Amino acid sequence: MKNLYPLKFKPIFKEKIWGGEKIRKVLNKNIGSLPNCGESWEISGVPEEVSLVSNGFLKGNSLEELIEVYMGDLVGDKIYEKFGTEFPLLIKFIDAADKLSIQVHPDDELAKERHKAYGKTEMWYVIQADEGSQLITGFKKPLNKAEYVQYFKSGRLEEILNYEEVKTGDTFFIPSGLVHAIGKGILLAEIQQTSDITYRIFDFNRVDEKGNPRELHTDLALDAIDFKPETESRVKYTAVENVSTNLVECKYFTTSILPLSGEIERDFAEKDTFVIYMGIEGSCSLIWEEGKLDIHKGETILVPAVINNFHLESDKDSVARLLEIYID
Repeated sequence: MKNLYPLKFKPIFKEKIWGGEKIRKVLNKNIGSLPNCGESWEISGVPEEVSLVSNGFLKGNSLEELIEVYMGDLVGDKIYEKFGTEFPLLIKFIDAADKLSIQVHPDDELAKERHKAYGKTEMWYVIQADEGSQLITGFKKPLNKAEYVQYFKSGRLEEILNYEEVKTGDTFFIPSGLVHAIGKGILLAEIQQTSDITYRIFDFNRVDEKGNPRELHTDLALDAIDFKPETESRVKYTAVENVSTNLVECKYFTTSILPLSGEIERDFAEKDTFVIYMGIEGSCSLIWEEGKLDIHKGETILVPAVINNFHLESDKDSVARLLEIYID
């Protein structure tokens, strides 16, 4: 059997009522004729939406098929033992030309009970934001369920939400239960559990091209919401050149920011995990024993667990910026 190598996948583009042009214009992706591209699913194990390899001799094979064949060599032994052939993370770029609905995701326990699925904890890294852009994370004051229902029924929900103005590089951790929404003018990277369960709470009275409002999940959301006020979603960090600095570390994933100038070595021999790199700015190369693969802005690659030692090298006289993602 041929050796595994770093993998690129065919993006799965999603048209959204709130989508725009930045996935094409800023990330340089060929979205075809899609008029409102809101999401690019870079690596997905979601049933019926599983990513296909786009490079090398495995081109055309699905991520699920690869895990069936390569098992722990691809994802890491401990990860394979826990998740089997289901890839545990969903990696996206999101372009909000208009604000998304106010929503919440269930935790693992509630998702398993209701949907026989995993819950959704996620994080956001802002790649580009128009001036004055905002997003929503949680509530700005303590609430109980009855108070929340009163605000909701009286049409005053927006009064109690916590708004955060954002710029490039801002990072937010969104655990299950946290009410949230991405605002207009924001392009971001999203790392999350493999789950497509979203409870839509309020959609600003929008309608589709046929004049129909999108479905709300008011009652389902009520049991999923964490009513504590938001205090710690925005991640504080200082990026250091040629150092992988943790942004978010939780039981579902670890994500770091890596500004790259020149060449550095990465050693994951003790981690027993795959590693994902998302190109956020500039270009660089990943060099391993058997080859070299370029990573450009807007590209995402998966480094198999069996390739646990490699080098990253930026283009000459420039700084590349990567998100580095793995499961610890």
